[in-house]
Amino acid sequence: MAVLGDSGPFDAGGGLGESDLAVYGWVLEKRTGEAEAVAEGVGITAGEAGASLERLRRARLLHAQTGPGGSQAVFAVAPETALAQLAAPVEARIREQQAGLAGMREDLGPFVARYHQRRARGEGLELLENVQDVRNTLNQASDRCRREVLTSQPGGGSRVPEAMQEALVRDRAMLARGIRLRTLYHHTARFNGPSQAYVAAASALGGQYRTAHELFGRLIVFDREVAFIPVRDDSWGAVVIREPSTVAYLCEIFEQAWDRATPFADAAGQGLEEVSREIHETIIRLLAAGLKDEAIARRLGMSLRTARRHIADIMQELGAASRFQAGAHAAAQGLLAAGGGLEGQPPSGANAG
Repeated sequence: MAVLGDSGPFDAGGGLGESDLAVYGWVLEKRTGEAEAVAEGVGITAGEAGASLERLRRARLLHAQTGPGGSQAVFAVAPETALAQLAAPVEARIREQQAGLAGMREDLGPFVARYHQRRARGEGLELLENVQDVRNTLNQASDRCRREVLTSQPGGGSRVPEAMQEALVRDRAMLARGIRLRTLYHHTARFNGPSQAYVAAASALGGQYRTAHELFGRLIVFDREVAFIPVRDDSWGAVVIREPSTVAYLCEIFEQAWDRATPFADAAGQGLEEVSREIHETIIRLLAAGLKDEAIARRLGMSLRTARRHIADIMQELGAASRFQAGAHAAAQGLLAAGGGLEGQPPSGANAG
């Protein structure tokens, strides 16, 4: 005679099915746990009946009681009683974890107060000194954003494909919530394959993108309420600005740059030749102003190698042996005036890579 053995821990993930419900109902009525009798009464195999009886025992829905002479009777237990038995150790662990969490909060409470005292002294400014704090704060601002995001991303031609894919996931989530998304890149982003693919995909979702030959710097603004700018030491840190007048000022700078920038949705059909000419003429102007190669590359969002290639092309076209000569020749030819160009010709290095 098969009788239910000792039960082990109930596996909540295993679940109970229709056959278990049928076996429970049969035992509730017949008050026996013999697998053969259960199988015949329910219409399943003895093996299935034995497995079901074991699951019900582990779920505390069945209870075996030994009577006179060693006989066993199996009773169906009220589900409320079974649940109370199963929940007791879980609730005890929860209470223990809650006590531990309360202790953590108590221990860290003074540190939280000290940290926010430091932030308060900044009068609307918060310095994030490591990349993890920057990511966490950006993610929180993204989740809370309800209307608009303004972004200036200098050096758009240097972003790696993996970063583009991550950005597309974030942008898709915000655009799906009806948030208006506008982003400024350097012109050089138009010559970068990953940037072209990213902008095309995000534009199809409703994002707006423009490019300019020069940008004022890196900036992210959420709902015109909180702005992120980089720290000046070129580390991974950021400064968070919440002071309303300062945020409004940064938004105005963005809007002015946006109005002068060129729409960027389909790089292949949006005047790459004209953009290349504008980059070339900007380099002439920066050379005449005495900027070094590194500064020119940074201002235009291109690699130092690419900037030096453009500079070499310009020096050759102008027949100049020095930056001073290049500036003088450019001024003599009217190339430093607004709208000036190298005899109306596109630059020899048309790929701004």
